[in-house]
Amino acid sequence: MFIDIIPLQKNTARLTRVYGDAPCAALPASVPGPEGGVLAITELGDYCFSEKPRSLPRADTLCRYEVSPDGTCALVQAFGRNLTGRHGRYDLDFGEGAAAPEELHPVCGNFVEEVILPDSLQVIGSCAFYNCRRLRRLSVGAGDLTVGSDVFLNCFALADLLVRAAPEEKTGLFALVNNITEAVRALFWLPGEARPRAGLWYPAYWEDVEESPAHILLHTFSGQGYHYRQCFLDGKILSAEYDAIFPDGHAAEDQGVAAMLCFDRLRWPWNLTEKAKDPYREFLASHTGLVLQRLLKAQDTDSIKDLLALDVLVSPSDARYSACNDVLGDYADFTEADDARAEGFVPLGFYCEADIWADSVPETGSVLGSGERKGSEAMRRFRWMLTSEEAAQVRSIHLDCGIMETPGQLTSQEIYVLDIPKPD
Repeated sequence: MFIDIIPLQKNTARLTRVYGDAPCAALPASVPGPEGGVLAITELGDYCFSEKPRSLPRADTLCRYEVSPDGTCALVQAFGRNLTGRHGRYDLDFGEGAAAPEELHPVCGNFVEEVILPDSLQVIGSCAFYNCRRLRRLSVGAGDLTVGSDVFLNCFALADLLVRAAPEEKTGLFALVNNITEAVRALFWLPGEARPRAGLWYPAYWEDVEESPAHILLHTFSGQGYHYRQCFLDGKILSAEYDAIFPDGHAAEDQGVAAMLCFDRLRWPWNLTEKAKDPYREFLASHTGLVLQRLLKAQDTDSIKDLLALDVLVSPSDARYSACNDVLGDYADFTEADDARAEGFVPLGFYCEADIWADSVPETGSVLGSGERKGSEAMRRFRWMLTSEEAAQVRSIHLDCGIMETPGQLTSQEIYVLDIPKPD
């Protein structure tokens, strides 16, 4: 991996660009100074990870470093002067001066999926992640952050903010979540620990701006997500205020996000009082299927065990019945393109089938039911209903998806296999 930085005052630096072949970038906290000493990377430049930045700094203002897998940084170019003396794939001198930026592969735009920011970072520039549509996780350290405008504009896949700090510490989470209007989860996960200490969801919200006849701008916020984002004081989370929002109403929210909010709040109950638990447990008990649907789709068995440990399920049979029907009921959205397109397929047609296996015959299993859809039916809701007796026997679900890349050529692959554990 290569990084470009601009040296600043007080032995600090601004990172302006990252190059490499991996979609996950772990940024160093410091680099050797071109004139000796150490420069701490404290800023992320404007449009740093954007595919089409407004402008890039001139080569004679930059220092370029090669970052090894162990995090060691070596200066290879200083203010336009090549310091490597070698010629290879990422050489910066081909006898014609420094290599042009297009000769390096930038980690940006739709290529980048995960970025680990260093603990030293204090500033994130405007539009730093603009149009990073596949960015799904951002990891930050403890300490305050100053964040520019439109930092996460069009980052539709961003799901998790991993904060490497204890939830009671002062962090930059307030600035981050207030730059994101879509639903996002913050995980407080200290390095070396097996589990997060807290998981807090921030649901989506919408902002409308209207101008009155008196030319006064009126701001209207819709969705509880805005209120959740205000539960901070001096960079620290106000847990009591956060938990007080849920009982006030969530009918207009995404019920799947609301159910996951309850689940994560209960399984990692940081500063959660007994009184605050009741609304979460009540909602989760009546929407368990929505949580199971997400966990089963991700094949997250550890989280399924956490859900069972909360003892909010009516019975194992009811849980399996709900899980099977939720997964298959919303399967149309799953097959309609996201996963297929991610693998480069052009879906001209779809088919899928579901085989539900029971444990009545341990050696081979038995098929309780299967279904199939073809052609235009691929866009219709696909649901396989089980009786309560059948649901009690379910051990696994196999979903196969066939994708027609060209007329007459069908590529079939098993893309979803779910194993449901036996009840205790």
